[in-house]
Amino acid sequence: MSKGEITNANYQLPITHYPLPNNTMPLDLQNLTGGYTSDPIIQNINLTLQTGEWLSLVGANGSGKSTLLKLLSRILSPQQGTVLLDGKEIHSQPPHLVAQKLALLPQQQTVPIGLTVRQLVGLGRTPYQPWWQWELTAKDKQKVEAAIAKTQLEKFSDRLVEQLSGGERQRAFLALALAQEPQVLLLDEPTTYLDINYQLQLLELLKDLNLQQELTIVTVLHELNLAARYSSRIALLKQGQLWDVGTPAAVLTPDAIAQVFGVESVIIQTPVGLQVCAIAAV
Repeated sequence: MSKGEITNANYQLPITHYPLPNNTMPLDLQNLTGGYTSDPIIQNINLTLQTGEWLSLVGANGSGKSTLLKLLSRILSPQQGTVLLDGKEIHSQPPHLVAQKLALLPQQQTVPIGLTVRQLVGLGRTPYQPWWQWELTAKDKQKVEAAIAKTQLEKFSDRLVEQLSGGERQRAFLALALAQEPQVLLLDEPTTYLDINYQLQLLELLKDLNLQQELTIVTVLHELNLAARYSSRIALLKQGQLWDVGTPAAVLTPDAIAQVFGVESVIIQTPVGLQVCAIAAV
C-alpha cells in the first residue's frame, strides 16, 4: 500500500509511549470530507481516537490541519461522512451536551476586558447550567477552583485576564476548557506566540492531564520536534488527505518529511525522543 492510499485504511492503535487505559473511542471519523466551499479541503479521512491518547495533526501550511479541527469541534459541518463523539453523530447531539464532552482551545482567543481569571474559567460551566441560571452552584465553583489549580493559576485567579502574560493567558483559557470537564480536548497551535519556556510548561501540563485523567488530546502543531516528544500518535496531512498515521518514530521519517514538507532531513535520537533536523529544501 502506498502512502497515498492510506486514507481508506482501518487504523489500529499502535504501541505508544505509555499504555492506554481502555479501548473506548471518544472520537471516530468516518469518510470525513469538508471545508469552507463546495471544493473540500479535507478529503475522505477515516481515523479513530481511543481514550487517553494524544494525537498531533502535522503538515505543511494549507494541508487542512485547522480545518480538520473545526470539523471535529462541529464549527464546520461535513460535506460527506461523519464525526462520532462518544459513539453518536456529533451534529445530532445538543450543543450543551457536546460541550460537556469536548472542549476547543482555538489558536486565537478574544481577550475579555474587565473579566478576572476566575470569572473567565467560570464560563466553562455554562454547558451545565439551565438557561435561567446565572449564578454558579457550589459544585460549579468547586470545578472552577479545581481547573484553576490544575493550571497553576491560583495566585492569578483575581487578576484581570488582559493583565496576564501570553503564557499565563493561554493557561487561563486552558482552565476554562478544563472547567467543562471534557473527555476530549482540541488545541489549535497552542504554543504559537509562546517562548520555548512557556511552550514546554504548557505541553508538560497537558501531558500530566493526559496521563493522570485519561484526557484524550488532539493538537495542531507546527513544531515537529514537540509533536514527536509529546504525542502518542501523529497524523500527517498532505493536501487535505491523511498521508500517514502512527507513532512518531513510524511517521516522521526522512522520506515522509521530504514528501510532505519538501525538506531534506535527518532524524536524531535524544533523551526526550526523536528530533527532526532540517538540512535543506528539496
